[in-house]
Amino acid sequence: MAYQLNLNSPEFLETYWQKKPVVLKQAFANFIDPITPDELAGLAMEPEVDSRLVSHKNGKWHASHGPFEHFDGLGETGWSLLAQAVNHWHAPSAELVRPFRVLPDWRLDDLMISYSVPGGGVGPHIDQYDVFIIQGMGRRRWRVGDKLPMRQFCPHPALLHVDPFEPIIDEDLEPGDILYIPPGFPHDGFTHETALNYSVGFRGPNGRDLISSFADYALENDLGGEHYSDPDLTCRDHPGRIEAYELERIRQMMIEMMNQPEDFTRWFGSFVTTPRHELDIAPAEPPYTAEEVREALLGGETLTRLSGLRVLNVNGGFFINSEPYETADPRAVDALRRYTALSQHELGDALHHPAFMEELTALINQGYWFFDE
Repeated sequence: MAYQLNLNSPEFLETYWQKKPVVLKQAFANFIDPITPDELAGLAMEPEVDSRLVSHKNGKWHASHGPFEHFDGLGETGWSLLAQAVNHWHAPSAELVRPFRVLPDWRLDDLMISYSVPGGGVGPHIDQYDVFIIQGMGRRRWRVGDKLPMRQFCPHPALLHVDPFEPIIDEDLEPGDILYIPPGFPHDGFTHETALNYSVGFRGPNGRDLISSFADYALENDLGGEHYSDPDLTCRDHPGRIEAYELERIRQMMIEMMNQPEDFTRWFGSFVTTPRHELDIAPAEPPYTAEEVREALLGGETLTRLSGLRVLNVNGGFFINSEPYETADPRAVDALRRYTALSQHELGDALHHPAFMEELTALINQGYWFFDE
């Protein structure tokens, strides 16, 4: 089903985005869960899906990672099952992400779904990303504190908690309500009634990840092979001292590597279109021909983009799933980026462009787009 988000986006961005948390009552009116607890449990048994089981028994926290073989002996209270990137594996759940495309695609992380029995939760913690927590079935109480320096500690090797905090939000969420939390605000969810929660996360890269990724790109593409040189070197009284101008020259060498626009764009395009979680890629069998694809689209069929696939325009260059994409028809490729469903209407005259149709067919045969059944 298609979900309609009741949100004044410009007002939300100006008032709340990365500034302060807020409860958005009935942001999804008449909310219907896209997944059942049994379906979520089934996903958590798959090795491709990143899942966790967190429990709190007798004052002690426990956590384990999937895939799980069974869920026997858990009891009726005090535990939660969580699965990451469910939008990659469950098409009805992926529909929950679409209303958030008023925000940039490149900032989207994934859709995490949690199933909690009464007393279940993962404990008080801080996330370093923006999250929209959608309440599905059941009822959970959410407490959110202010963004202040806080001690973090590990009650279990797989969990990072914070000390108790004074809440600035303390509210029960009902189906269709959304709690938005920016990075750095401590929060804690406690389940009253068996509940499903859907967390749409938006993550920005940190400097360490950027530098590490660019260093890998530099090595793979043999950048920065020039050595430090100092033809203006003069005699000095202190051979054991690095002069300020030498340090600055070293810094400029490093900066210059990233100041090459073409290399910087190719690196960032690859970096930002690489998914953090595995995709459910199924290459077309048997492969299509370009004529078959053209006839299907002209006949009214629709192509659907693989959920979780990153398709972005980065400074004029197109990138798909970490790879640069050269095209014979930039306007048609812009439709690939803009729309998650493609028909004759979106592609227009490109259906009669033989080179583009070969490109599109190759993407379909890779499993990046597929025809709706």
